[in-house]
Formats: sequence, structure tokens, C-alpha cells
Amino acid sequence: MATGCLMAAAVCAALASAASSAAAGDLPNAKLTPGEANPVLTQEKICAKEFRTGPFRNVPASRKAKVYAIYGMKNHKGACAGKEGCEIDHEISLEIGGSNSIKNLWPEPYTGTKWNAHVKDVLENRLHKIVCAGKMTLKEAQICISKNWIQCYKKVMVESK
Repeated sequence: MATGCLMAAAVCAALASAASSAAAGDLPNAKLTPGEANPVLTQEKICAKEFRTGPFRNVPASRKAKVYAIYGMKNHKGACAGKEGCEIDHEISLEIGGSNSIKNLWPEPYTGTKWNAHVKDVLENRLHKIVCAGKMTLKEAQICISKNWIQCYKKVMVESK
């Protein structure tokens, strides 16, 4: 567990000093999407062998439309152009206890940038494994991904190899 705490401290330090390498749009707007955890999704629950995100995934089309509206975006147009478009993504993923609240949702492109939804999915799965292995607390993982998921990715993918 101490390794996780040190890892989280290093991640937080990296985030504080280097929130710059991402292009505009690669990260959610922190004012619009500060991130929010679901208190029901505890470490015990998400690490249970039978855990699946499906029963907790509940983002109606009306909420997705509201997220696009607050970001001034439309799917398959602008930053969301292209065949795959954008997904309304959970900033703190359900795999690590995120909520379906509008405070935790943002339009994330699948393509058109190096830092896209497919890449973030890899981080989400890795964080879930790290948390369930006891190498990082659930709270540390949630902070890591919600402060700057790209910096979190760079840090976690190097340290967890």
C-alpha cells in the first residue's frame, strides 16, 4: 500500500507541474466536468470477481445531449468529426467508481488526436487492476484520472510495467 501512496504523490506532483502537453480538447473542462465518484462503487465492490460496469452504466440520451450542449459540441462535427465521432465518457470511469452524474461526463473523441477515448480506456482498465492489486487506493486512482488523465496515463503506464 505504501508504494501506491508514493505513486499517487508522484502522480499528483507531476500533474501540478505538467498539465500542459495535451492539446485543447484532449482533456475535459475542469469547470464543466470536475469528476464525481459513485459512493456505492467501493473498492470492495469494483474488485469483486463478478463486478461488471453494465448494471451501473446509466446515461440516458437526454443527459448525453445536455453534455454536448454545455460543451457547445455536436457528435460527428468539429472535434467529434469522423466515423466514430465522440463518446460521452466518464471522467472517473465506472471501473474505478465513477458516477453517471453530469459532473463526471464529457464528449471525448475516438479519433483525430493521440489522446483519445481508446487510449483512455487502456488507462481505465490498468487503474482498475492496480487498485484491485492493492498498489493504489481507489481514491488515489480517482484523483489521478480526474486531475489530468493524460499525465496519469504517462505516469501509470511507466510505473506499472
